Amino acid sequence: MREVIPESGDALKEMASSAGAYNEPDPGAFVVDAPDVPYVEDPSSLPGKVKARMLQSGVMIDDLSGRAGTFIQVDHTPVHISLAQDGIEMMSVREAREKHDWLSDYWWKAVDADADRFTSNVDHGDYNGYFIRALPGQKTLLPLQACLYLDTDGLAQNVHNVVIAEEGSELHIITGCTSGTHSGMGLHLGVSEFYVQKGAKLTFTMIHDWQPGISVRPRTGIIVEEGGTFLSNYVIMKPVKDVQTNPVARCVGPGATVRFNSVIAGFPGGRMDLGSTVYLDAPGSRTEVISRAIAVGGEIVARGYIEGNAPDVRGHLECRGLILDKGGVIHAVPELRGTVAGIDLSHEAAVGKIAEEEVQYLMARGLTHDEAAATIVRGFLHVDIEGLPDALNQEMQRAIEASEGDLM
Repeated sequence: MREVIPESGDALKEMASSAGAYNEPDPGAFVVDAPDVPYVEDPSSLPGKVKARMLQSGVMIDDLSGRAGTFIQVDHTPVHISLAQDGIEMMSVREAREKHDWLSDYWWKAVDADADRFTSNVDHGDYNGYFIRALPGQKTLLPLQACLYLDTDGLAQNVHNVVIAEEGSELHIITGCTSGTHSGMGLHLGVSEFYVQKGAKLTFTMIHDWQPGISVRPRTGIIVEEGGTFLSNYVIMKPVKDVQTNPVARCVGPGATVRFNSVIAGFPGGRMDLGSTVYLDAPGSRTEVISRAIAVGGEIVARGYIEGNAPDVRGHLECRGLILDKGGVIHAVPELRGTVAGIDLSHEAAVGKIAEEEVQYLMARGLTHDEAAATIVRGFLHVDIEGLPDALNQEMQRAIEASEGDLM
């Protein structure tokens, strides 16, 4: 049985509590049941509007040749699962719990089921989600993709995902979370547990593309063992009612590495409280937390917390915000905590506006004012992500570029 790390659940409680009660949605106020959706062998047969929404969140449906596997869930029902590579498992989490007795060693170990009302709702309610596992030494040649689609208006969608990269393996995953254009309101509760074993690498890119009436409460825990690497990329560039998330990563093995990269856009009427927390609990562990936030309205709280609890650890926080409209608010909250000698932690944060001299410089070279401003925004949003596979980088950049018109 794997070691339980209770502190990760305690940390999640603390971070959730520190976010405050700002119009917190009540899961009991949402619809619980959703109709079963028929399974489809060929996902290209899904309705065009559904496929279009999935594509906007980075999930390719009509051509699966660029993906090593595909998982699609609509509301509570997995509607398609396919895998094109040996040495990898991909199935619904319910099926995985029936197939693997040992999964109980991981279940609710990286996230505390009692962390808050949202984790408790997933634990006790109707849930599903994906289970992904790379066997020892196996590496995905192409990225796996998973789509979590909220279709029923007013539904509380409960999701519990478990991803395990076993010793020496390598997993690359892109997850698109989205909803139908008819979804006036809804609640997405997504619990995700990631386990990166010795010498393994797990790259996870998540693209959110919701509707303005959707509330989103992801709860994520990551445990990284000796020499393991976890790389997370998060993109949300479309209007949403509110999002509150703060993934907690714990480096428990020497030389473990965690990187978080976030690209965020805030729109009128929305509120996003987004952060990343990393505990460097083993000698030589490393982390980097980078976020880019643009506000054309609404409020963005960009958090970052790094705690060094072992010698020779290094961590850096970087949060930059750009306000494009007087109605936008960005609140950067970088925090560092060191408990032992021999650590190296740093942070930098900046919130500002487009510099007029930069606009004038570009206009002097033939661009219009709007073209100059768009060029500056595009450069601001570019994050150079070390170790990100080309396929995931392309999807991330495509999601950002697709939203440039909304920002300007």
